[in-house]
Amino acid sequence: MKLVTYRRSDSGPRAGALIDDGATIVDLSAASEHADARGVADPRFNSVLAMTEGADAALERAYELVRAAPASARVRRVAAVLDAPVQPPVQMRDCLCFEGHLIQAFRNARTLRAQQFPDPEAKFAEMEREGILAVPKTFYEQPIYYKANRLAVIGTDHDVRWPAYSNLLDFELEFGFFIGRRATDVPKEQARSYIYGYTIFNDVTARDAQTAEMGGQLGPAKGKDFDTANPMGPCLVTADELTDPYNLSMVARVNGEEWTRARSNTMYWSFEDLIAHISRSETLYPGEFIGSGTVEGGCGLELMRFLSPGDIVELEVEGIGVLRNRIVRPGHPHS
Repeated sequence: MKLVTYRRSDSGPRAGALIDDGATIVDLSAASEHADARGVADPRFNSVLAMTEGADAALERAYELVRAAPASARVRRVAAVLDAPVQPPVQMRDCLCFEGHLIQAFRNARTLRAQQFPDPEAKFAEMEREGILAVPKTFYEQPIYYKANRLAVIGTDHDVRWPAYSNLLDFELEFGFFIGRRATDVPKEQARSYIYGYTIFNDVTARDAQTAEMGGQLGPAKGKDFDTANPMGPCLVTADELTDPYNLSMVARVNGEEWTRARSNTMYWSFEDLIAHISRSETLYPGEFIGSGTVEGGCGLELMRFLSPGDIVELEVEGIGVLRNRIVRPGHPHS
C-alpha cells in the first residue's frame, strides 16, 4: 500500500492511501467511519504514524477499507497537498551505505575545500597527505550515520528554501525505511521484519558549509541543518508491496534533465545491517526513519554540478514514485 499524509484547504493533515495509479487518495479515517456501524472513526487511521504503531492489524484493516471506500472518502490527488509520509518522523538517522558515493564525493569535496585557499593545489595535496575529507576506515568496519533534523522535513512539491549562509547547494538521491515496531538488539537475520515501509529522501546539502565544518570531526551541522532541508515522499510504500529494496532503479533529474541513473544493488551495508547495528542497546520505535545515504553518482558534488535558484529537482525510485521540489532563494529573480 502507498500511504500518504495529505491536506486540503479545509483540513489539517490526514492519512490516506494512493490508488488509481496515484490519481486518487482514499481517506482512511473517513473510510473507517463509514464502515463503522456507530459512525465512529478508527483511531489507528488518525495519522500514518498511528498506522505504523497499529502494525499488521491496522494495515490489514486499511486494505479492507480501501476496497470498500465510498465516494465520500475519496479525494482527487490534484486537489490535495502532500506532506512527508510521517511529518515529523519520530527520529531520523541518515547512514552511509554506498561506497562509490563516498569515494567520489570525498575526492571532489577536497577540491572544493582547496579552492577556498590562496594555493588550491598545495592545499589539496596537504589534505590528501593528512587524510582530510577522505573515506574513513570506520566505514568499512561498521555502519556510520548522523541524526538529521526531523523538524526540517517537507513533502513533495514543497519549496526548499536556500540557506542564507550558503552559495553552493546540492541534492542527494537517497531512499530509506521506517521502523514498524519496537526494535532492541535485533539480530541481522531478523531485521527485515522490523521495516514498515520505504520512501524517497533528498538530503539537501550546503556544500560550502559542509566542507568547512567536517574537518572538525563532528557534524554535519549547518551543511545539513536548515529549514526545509529534508524533503521526503511522495508516499510510504509498505514493505509487503516493495519486497526487494536491493535492486531498484534510482534517477535524479534537474529541470527535466537526467543527471543521475543508478541502482540500489551497490549498497555496501544493507538495511538489515543498519537495524542490527543501531539497535544495539538502543530501542528503535515505530515511525523512526533511517536513510540509505546517497547512491553512487547521486549528487551534484560527484558530478561537479550544483543547483541554482528556481531549479526543479526530481528524485525517482522504482516502486515508490517521484519526489519533486523547487529550490527557492529569497530575493533571487529566478525563485
